[in-house]
Amino acid sequence: MRNPIGSTAAQPPPRRKGAATRAWLVISDSGNSHFEEVGKHSIMRRTGLPARDLRILDPVLLYPSTILGRERAIVVNMEHIKAIITATEVLVLNSKDPLVAPFVRDLEHRVSNSNRDRPLGTEGSHTDLEGMGNATAMFPMVPASNETSEENHSPLKNINTTNEMNDNSPRDRLDAIKAGGPHVLPFEFKALEVCLESSCRRLETETSTLEQEAYPALDELTSKISTLNLQRVRHIKSRLVALFGRVQKVRDELENLLDDDMDMAEMYLTDKLVNQQAEDIAPSEEVNNDASELDDESDDDSNKSNSANTTGFKPNIEELEMLLEAYFAQIEGTLNKLSTVCITSYSFPPAINLLIFSNNNFEMFEIT
Repeated sequence: MRNPIGSTAAQPPPRRKGAATRAWLVISDSGNSHFEEVGKHSIMRRTGLPARDLRILDPVLLYPSTILGRERAIVVNMEHIKAIITATEVLVLNSKDPLVAPFVRDLEHRVSNSNRDRPLGTEGSHTDLEGMGNATAMFPMVPASNETSEENHSPLKNINTTNEMNDNSPRDRLDAIKAGGPHVLPFEFKALEVCLESSCRRLETETSTLEQEAYPALDELTSKISTLNLQRVRHIKSRLVALFGRVQKVRDELENLLDDDMDMAEMYLTDKLVNQQAEDIAPSEEVNNDASELDDESDDDSNKSNSANTTGFKPNIEELEMLLEAYFAQIEGTLNKLSTVCITSYSFPPAINLLIFSNNNFEMFEIT
């Protein structure tokens, strides 16, 4: 009798431990990835996020699409993507989900692609990418594995830039600034763009599928009122309402970010580290000189972004603003498509009233 009791009593601790930890896929800024079983408190210490921000990523809780910029991390809850982006790594939940797997592959590919020409055995040294003065130099796009290469869903494909560096780490960015070299796209924005691209692509795909089903179904109902046709339209309307709400939320989230310069400035994680490292390694004479200069300008800068520190550093948000505006325009186009379907479908009376009308009553609603 004692052995069974002892065996059952030993089981609860592992269950509690398993419930407190989750499997995160960690993708570093070098493109390497591995799984880690990490608890909530470890993630909080690692990213500097409060518990309320982590709850947004809880798969059990249904939070709307949200992007949060914090001191050391960006929290992304966009459709199927639940991730934490830092200046050096991305932590992804539910990475084995079939919907998330293409996003993970795209992110790994893009980060690895930007570092594939990095000289081995060197730190802080860079080799410019020659012949990269095209759309992929600043925002390299990698199509999902289940799509053809000729389909490019990125709204940034016409953006050109030259001489982008291979390395995206804070140390590399600091070296580039000190050397007066070309601008290096921060790692966190590359990761954020993959998140936005994957989310917008999914919503666009679902919208196209719904369009292909909705218009023929409405045409059929216009020409012939039947129980089957009414059921099809009723089902399409339910999907339309749900999808419209999801797209609207993503659009509103991007609009809110674009309207708040402070929120955008907070998302420059690499630049924050660069600025901090520059302070740490600067000679004491330079620090004193900078401090004396800042004293004269402190009154003018008192109302500036909270991301500005004692050295007067303020990120140029144009880079992030351009990225967000591109995807805002894309999601706005998706929303307009859904609005057209919505207007057409709701031109009809409620489904329960359709049965009392004759075909002649619907001639005015005929879809061309």
